[in-house]
Amino acid sequence: TASAAVATTVLAPTLAFAEVEVPAQSTEYTFPSDWGLTYNYEADASKVRAHMVIATGLAKGSDRMEDFGKNLKKEMIDFVSYYRRFPQVAGKPSFSTLYTSINVLAGHYTSYGYKYPLPEKRRKRLYQEYAEIDKSLKRNR
Repeated sequence: TASAAVATTVLAPTLAFAEVEVPAQSTEYTFPSDWGLTYNYEADASKVRAHMVIATGLAKGSDRMEDFGKNLKKEMIDFVSYYRRFPQVAGKPSFSTLYTSINVLAGHYTSYGYKYPLPEKRRKRLYQEYAEIDKSLKRNR
């Protein structure tokens, strides 16, 4: 019936993201020295995304993991606080997807702290969102 079709569509949304390979967590990474905003949206979005990719891949016991998480959370908050004020930026698909990813990672840090790695299910979702952000940024969207 029509109501069953609607219920199926509403209750079981389709996955909008392409399948993305989730790399294994690692304790090996280079601690970034380029924290903070440049106030150029494309450069800042790419940098924040790159730092988030590193954070998503960190395994328990990674060197300076807590420092990395604290620096990243500040950078993410600064990014959202600055760019959400501009309608021409806030309307971009790359911004809305990055904002969603920032909320997921910041929420993880708030709930579990900086030393606890992300669970596999959350990592998979974030890597899918990072791929979407990358694609949108390459298209200047």
